[in-house]
Parts: sequence; structure tokens; C-alpha cells
Amino acid sequence: MLTDIEIAAGVTPRPIAEVAKEAGVAERYLEPYGKTKAKIDLSLLADLSDRPDGRLILVTAISPTPAGEGKTTTTIGLADGLRRIGKKTVVALREPSLGPVFGLKGGATGGGYAQVIPMEEINLHFTGDLHAIGAANNLLAAMLDNHIYQGNALGIDPRRITWRRCLDINDRQLRFLTDGLGGRVNGVPREDGFDITVASEIMAVFCLARSLEDLKARLARIVVGYTYDERPVTAGDLHAEGAMAALLKDALKPNLVQTLEGTPALIHGGPFANIAHGCNSILATRMALKLGDYSETEAGFGADLGAEKFLDIKCREAGLRPSAVVLVATVRALKMHGGLPKSALGEENTEALVAGLPNLLRHLRNIKEVYHLPAVVAVNRFASDTDREIALLEAECRKLGARVVLSEVHAKGGEGGIALAKEVVRLCEEESNENFAFSYPLDLPIAEKIRAVVRRIYGGDDISILPSAQKEIARLEELGCAGLPVCIAKTQYSFSDDPQKLGAPEHFTVTVKKVKLSAGAGFLVVLTGDIMTMPGLPRIPAAEGIDVTADGKITGLF
Repeated sequence: MLTDIEIAAGVTPRPIAEVAKEAGVAERYLEPYGKTKAKIDLSLLADLSDRPDGRLILVTAISPTPAGEGKTTTTIGLADGLRRIGKKTVVALREPSLGPVFGLKGGATGGGYAQVIPMEEINLHFTGDLHAIGAANNLLAAMLDNHIYQGNALGIDPRRITWRRCLDINDRQLRFLTDGLGGRVNGVPREDGFDITVASEIMAVFCLARSLEDLKARLARIVVGYTYDERPVTAGDLHAEGAMAALLKDALKPNLVQTLEGTPALIHGGPFANIAHGCNSILATRMALKLGDYSETEAGFGADLGAEKFLDIKCREAGLRPSAVVLVATVRALKMHGGLPKSALGEENTEALVAGLPNLLRHLRNIKEVYHLPAVVAVNRFASDTDREIALLEAECRKLGARVVLSEVHAKGGEGGIALAKEVVRLCEEESNENFAFSYPLDLPIAEKIRAVVRRIYGGDDISILPSAQKEIARLEELGCAGLPVCIAKTQYSFSDDPQKLGAPEHFTVTVKKVKLSAGAGFLVVLTGDIMTMPGLPRIPAAEGIDVTADGKITGLF
């Protein structure tokens, strides 16, 4: 059986100029990075402003398990399937983080015969966007500490600095540290720490910015700490936004690549959905909507995280309204949610499937009854799935008015996505998204917005706000931030904040440990459970199996 990288290596990619031409991108907008990838100048969006948007398809999933769901693979295969049935299609995805690539989860370029290429380049340095984001983040940190060292004219309290440095590698050693040691000339000693780059507010700002001017304005609003008299200090106060924007100027242009079948793909930005809002950039999504009659995008992790934030934050910010939602599931993953160990997933077990199905049904109910969007359940079928198990799944979804379509894109590419593509087209043409709604209004108090997500989306009873978080909420409301949306950082494995509570747990309370302002991004980050903004490597990291041959060929990358 071929690995993903072996499958990708066996395909001869189309010249990127040819892919761009099919997408409707004229040569004058194209900035090639070699033969198979390019950036697209933002002036294209202005020149296409009068063109009507295509239909936006959101791909999301059940709560993830070690058995896998295949959300990115489905998104790519669906794009190829739509192209096979004659629909002009552009897919918009997130850029992979090096953390999962070298850690445990893997990359973000799909799998099997539904991939974007060049997969090894996309999963590693790509066009350098994440490095630029890290550089901008750390420039701000350096300017902040330098300001304090040079006399601290703003009166910044070193004990109340909120800005952290970042690195796009899983490194638990850097979570908490003390720096500025070694005497006066080496800085002012203080507690510090690192986040992974995709958890940086710069990444969130990058993905929500609608232009270079908007990017600069958002960067200036970033709060880096507080003064001794408790006034917020911003990047604008440090005069850092211009230099940061200069570092991000080229990165802000969306990246054009292609699927294995040559379908145009825009890959741009990549915040984690369990820490940030988990969506690709607004600029790439907008560009895809102008270029394609159908545009597919995905939201990270399960629908309670990625889809909730896509709909409540990104769609609200950008004025987007999906035409349909694809909810990805596997029988294997649902049986794990039903309590079956991974070693037993190859056996028919309808009892475990029945026990795990509520996870899928809660996600589906949220999409249809909270957000009021048309939806289809895409089931990645494995050889071990039995007809009885599939029939049971179909019957339960039918009760909520959603069809189940078997997806075989991993094994068959676009051919295996034709049935799903036809159902997506049917949803767009026959069902309405006119009643699309958010899960909470912005005028609710901060605590009530968090409570609304916990009750309406997670299915919990209530929230418990720690005293320190209560003080933070009160302070944020005093600063006039009560009208911002909430971005809840939570484990991806459960509807609750306890990763051990699989399926669709009930009668639980979510503990709010910290609430902090992301003024540049325009939302409030709510930290729950034991969520980490700097992951660590597993016992046997994927990096141990990755190598490069004498002729420069990368091996062991999935």
C-alpha cells in the first residue's frame, strides 16, 4: 500500500500558470514560487469586486478520535468531485503547522488520492508565511522588552505583560521561562514564555484581515500588557505595526497550488481551532468565492470548535453565509465514541455504534437547528464497515432531515467524491440558507455568550468561572470589550472540557479559567480545561521517521 507522499510523488503536477488560468487568474496577478506554487496579488480581489460570489461549502466533522475522520481529505476530494461533474471549483484550506507535522497528528494536505500538492513543500516551509508570522510576533516582543529596557516611558508593568514569543515547533520546554538574565545589559528579568505560532494573535489577525490597511490597523490594536496604573498598552503605542506589516506584506497574498487532479487550491493561514478560530484567511476565502462557482473550505477539529468559530466569528466578521455544510464521520470513530477500543474497531458492533451516534447527531442538530443551514453527512467508508452499521447510521441521520453519502475519495480521488458532490449541489439548489443565524448575539454580556455556546453547541448545563477569570471579565467590560465575540479554547476530543468524556456527554459544567483580549483579532479568548498554547512532542515524534535522500527527496512524511 502506497503512502501519501509516494502517491503524491507519482503525480506530475500541472504548471502553476496553467492552474491559475483555469481558475481565472491572469498572469499579471501571479507571483510564482517555483513551478508548482505561486502567490496571488491582492489587487485581483479589487478587480473582481463586481463578480458575484460562488457558493460556499463548509466541511466540518464529528469530535476527532485516534481512528481518524478525514475532514481535509473529504474537502479536497469533494472539490475534485465537483470539478468532475462540470462545476468550476476552487478549494480554500489552511496552511499546516510544523508542530503536528513533526509531532503526532501529521500534516494538513489530505491523504490517499485526495491531496494537495506539492504536499511535502506545503507541509514544511511552503512559501514562508508561518515564518513571517513568527517573525512579526517576535519583533513585537523584542520592541516591547526594548522599550522597558530603554527607560519605560509608557510605564509598562513587567508583571502584567501579556504578549508571548512564539515558535512553530512543539516544545514544552518553552512554555514557561524567565529571561533577561545575566546583568543589566542583557535586559530586564521577567517571567515569559512561548506559544506555538499558530496560536499567536498575529495568526488570527492575519486570517481575519481584509486588506493590508486592515492588517496594519489590527496589528496596532494588539494589547501587549498593562501599565502600572492598569491602562492597556498596544503595539501601536510601541510604534510596531508598520514594521510588523512590512514583514507580513508578501505573506498576506494567498497561495495557489493544486490537487492531485489539478483542481485549483488556495492555501493560506492556519490557526488551530482548539486554541484560536481554526479557519483559513478571509482573503483566500473571498478570492475562492470570486473565482469559483463552488468554493469548499474546512474548519478545524470537530464542529463544536472549528465550525462554531467559523460561523460565529469568521462569517460574522466577513459577512459570509455558507450554502451547505458537509459533516464528516466514520463508523470507526463513532464506535470509539461508543466506548470501543481502537483494537476492536474492525469488528461489527452496532451497540457501540448506537452508543457513539449521539456525537454525530448533536453536531448535525447544531448545524441544522442552531445555525439553520442545509447539511449532508459524509461517511468515509472503511472495508470493515458493514451494511448493517451503514444502514443504522443512515436511518438516524434521516430523522434529522439529513442524507448520508458514502465517500471514497481516499481510495478513488474525485471519482469517489462524485456522489457527495451531487448531493452538495442538490442542497445548494433545493434547500435554503436564508435563515442562517449565529449561536449568540453580540450584545449579550461576556459570560452569557460563553454560556450560550456551552448550552446550545456543547450540550452542557452551565459554566463555572474562576474568580481570577471573573475579574478579567469585569476588567474587559470596563474597557468596552463586552461586544466582541468569544473564541473558546477547549479540548477537541469532547463536547465538554474533559477529553475523557467521549460521545455526547450531558449534565456537565465547563470551567472558565482565563479570559483575555485579542483586540487585533477582534475577539475574546476563553481558556477552559487544560488547554495548552504550546503543545509538546509525543514519546515517539513523527520527526524521527522523516529524512531526506542525497538527491533531496524527502521521505517518511506520512
